[in-house]
Amino acid sequence: MKTIFKYLYLTTIALVSYLLISCNPTSPKEKFRSSVQIPTKGNSWVTNIITDNEKMISDSGITNWTNTGSIIQTYFRLEHTGPINVAIRAKVKSGKSKILCSLGYKSIEISFSNSALDTIYIGTFNILKTGYQSLKMKGLTKSGYSFAEISDILISGEATGGKVNYVKDDFYWGRRGPSVHLRYDIPDGAKDIVWFYNEVTVPEGNDVPGSYFMADGFMDGYFGMQVNGPDERRILFSVWSPYKTDNPKDIPEDYRIKLLKKGEDVHAGEFGSEGSGGQSYKKLMWKAGTTYRFLLKGEPSLNKSTDYTAYFFAPEVGSWQLIASFRRPETNNYLKSLYSFLENFLPETGYITRRALYSNQWVCIKGGKWFEITSARLTADATAKKESRLDYSGGIENGAFFLKNCGFLNETTEINTVFSRGMTGKQPDIK
Repeated sequence: MKTIFKYLYLTTIALVSYLLISCNPTSPKEKFRSSVQIPTKGNSWVTNIITDNEKMISDSGITNWTNTGSIIQTYFRLEHTGPINVAIRAKVKSGKSKILCSLGYKSIEISFSNSALDTIYIGTFNILKTGYQSLKMKGLTKSGYSFAEISDILISGEATGGKVNYVKDDFYWGRRGPSVHLRYDIPDGAKDIVWFYNEVTVPEGNDVPGSYFMADGFMDGYFGMQVNGPDERRILFSVWSPYKTDNPKDIPEDYRIKLLKKGEDVHAGEFGSEGSGGQSYKKLMWKAGTTYRFLLKGEPSLNKSTDYTAYFFAPEVGSWQLIASFRRPETNNYLKSLYSFLENFLPETGYITRRALYSNQWVCIKGGKWFEITSARLTADATAKKESRLDYSGGIENGAFFLKNCGFLNETTEINTVFSRGMTGKQPDIK
């Protein structure tokens, strides 16, 4: 009898121990045996101090975190609601750190002092809505140089049961965010297009640093306006060389873009890195909330070449201004493949939403007849196509096409959606 009681006692103790270990909420190994690992280097931003991004987000992830005021957010997108377990892969160079981690409406303080990279369990949160989420981290106290170095965010649990979207590779492009385009449908009969006219309005609050609101895109280049920094904005016009290279110095003389003329206070030179060619820009502090007009001319020229000329109309000036005229060799055609786009060229601002309205598009063919463009198709870059980022949309607003991207908004318009707007009948005056 004693043997039986002893057996039952030991069996009960073993069972209780197993259940305690299995249900232990602080056991990272159990909760993250099958987890999603989100690299901070491609999915994190210092969201309250833009200038801290370049210093703190590196190829190693989150580093040089010394500022108590910095708030770091790591973004990911979920298809399911429910409980989610969260941990970080982190270390400190020296001393001990305490940081505050928030997700949704819940915040948890964690402390750690490990000098080797390790999994540090934060806690379990509850996801109430699908879509983009962010783990927010703020440094509280530290005895060493920095709060932490964090390589990854780990998540598991019911809320991760569906697709989890985040930037897995091409981190530079992922942090810039998705680029979106309007591919214009050319009306029947509009052959040999010489002129392309477009109007662009950036609503107030959407003139985010790093934004390029491209108005007049064509097969061989693009023309639009940028926010280059707090005190600098540009009207930019570029034409690609027919010679494929990212280094303009490699272009043979016969394939170089030739500057024919440029406007007052316009800088003209070369560009590289994303193809190469001729580039021109005028520094102009254009204003959000104001509608600007863009006019592009393209026609065959001498010796199998094409001349492209860009003009810009600012209401503040009241007349058309020449930006530049370039001659592209080995081309000899009229304007083709007309489009507009919205992109962010600064990874540091990829967490901020921006939007633009594109209105009253027209083309004029050889002979002088104008045609109004009333439909466009939405396309997007590789970052959007492979679903690294889904924060982009397009459509019709107040009779104009619009594009919107970045900021981890939960609006995604299906790629290749076609939009149609009503006709304005307002043929442009280009005199």
